[in-house]
Amino acid sequence: MSALALSVLLSLVSALGYAGGAIVQERVAVTSPDSAYLPLRRPGWWGALALNGLGGLLHVVALAYGPLSIVQPLGALTIVFALPLAALCVGRRAGATAWRGAVMATVGLAGLLSLVGSSEDHALDAAQRLAAAIVTGGAVVALMCASRAAHRHPAVRSVLLATAAGTAFGMSSVFTKSVTVGWDGDLDSSGTLFSLALIAVFSVAGVLLSQASYGGGGLTAPLATLTVVNPVLAAVVGILMFGETFRYGTTGTLLALGCGVLAAGGLIMLTTERMEETETPAPEPPPAVGAQITGAVLSSVPRQRVDGEDVRGPAHADGPLTEQGVEPGPGELFGPAADIVPGDADGPAPPGERAPAAPYAHRTIPHRRRPRVRS
Repeated sequence: MSALALSVLLSLVSALGYAGGAIVQERVAVTSPDSAYLPLRRPGWWGALALNGLGGLLHVVALAYGPLSIVQPLGALTIVFALPLAALCVGRRAGATAWRGAVMATVGLAGLLSLVGSSEDHALDAAQRLAAAIVTGGAVVALMCASRAAHRHPAVRSVLLATAAGTAFGMSSVFTKSVTVGWDGDLDSSGTLFSLALIAVFSVAGVLLSQASYGGGGLTAPLATLTVVNPVLAAVVGILMFGETFRYGTTGTLLALGCGVLAAGGLIMLTTERMEETETPAPEPPPAVGAQITGAVLSSVPRQRVDGEDVRGPAHADGPLTEQGVEPGPGELFGPAADIVPGDADGPAPPGERAPAAPYAHRTIPHRRRPRVRS
């Protein structure tokens, strides 16, 4: 097998490792919402870290055997691999909008990375390292604050956290490249120690933010954002600080801008689809249990007619249904005098005798003709 074929194969396996790690991270975020950033007690999270580490190792080995212009664009296939893997492993099928957005983001990112020209390797000096660390740290903190402000929109919050994670990972890659280029075998120098410390800080921040980005944001939108932002930021730093340019002059620059717009459109499609899923209206609450029982009882009582008239009271009457109509409610025991049938005695009972029963009052149904029965 040639070196180029080996680098392509390693790049594909690396993309599969990244995709598998993202799927496991998303499942851990869904099943443990209380540990958004650091679910240390979940074995799946450690498995996701192992898959991501394997993907990163294979990517570095692929760069050793193949050119950057081929290996870097193949890393964008992580988004495309993640969709069928999610359907196969966890039964989550992506819609047509998600597929279009994933393909657009992948094609745009691959085209953009293939147009970035290579130059001689350069190491960052002390001033550039400090400036890059301050700007990157400020951007990450600002994105985290913006994500907290957008907590009512899970899709937007997820994309903001994924952008912060991609920014941290991108700058970690930049400092790693700077250390490998400028390292002279001496770890005691202040510049090397400072760069190593920045690599550790940005790597840990990227891991934590990427895990939090999958909480409520699904799989495709944060994964696509993270996959796009990481290499794009590294390419921007290479252009601004290392003197790298786009290939083919002005034509290549215009094509790179078009690829960037295509990738951004794919990310917007993925985010919009996730927002439509999370902002669906909640179903109306079912009626109360008492109302259901009352409706069932009233519907089961046969309609009674006297002289051709229906004597069953309306469903919203105050009292329950009886043979004489509707039994009065608590506030209607004593109605007008015309509705009261007197008992055997109107006055108080003599001493030593039992008091007569209280007069019975019944509610008359207005506009109903009923025969009066006298005993």
